[in-house]
Amino acid sequence: PLEPLPPSLPGRRPPAPAAASTTEGREAYRMSAIQNLHSFDPFADASKGDDLLPGGTEDYIHIRIQQRNGRKTLTTVQGIADDYDKKKLVKAFKKKFACNGTVIEHPEYGEVIQLQGDQRKNICQFLIEIGLAKDDQLKVHGF
Repeated sequence: PLEPLPPSLPGRRPPAPAAASTTEGREAYRMSAIQNLHSFDPFADASKGDDLLPGGTEDYIHIRIQQRNGRKTLTTVQGIADDYDKKKLVKAFKKKFACNGTVIEHPEYGEVIQLQGDQRKNICQFLIEIGLAKDDQLKVHGF
């Protein structure tokens, strides 16, 4: 003899029997939801170089923007030569742009400057003004 099914919890509906097409649709939805969880690496394209030059040997300065929560953003600056003291640069950025900033040690890309807010235009103008970079050396990424 078959045993009776346990009573369902109050407030919950028993699952409806699914047809083959809806099961496939649910599975496809689950897979797309999983694929959306892949993290986006904003620094991924910076290290790709030509066959002639190894990655990172170009003297480009990459200025990127990263979305945080809500309307908050982070601006990252990568590729400034080691001749310059990045902590002093951050101090100048913070004073000039009225934002907070820090130097992050990235395992693959070395020291990266992080600033709060969308400071892409400000950084471009500042680096050209002080003569640290020419206009064609700056690569601005984002939105």
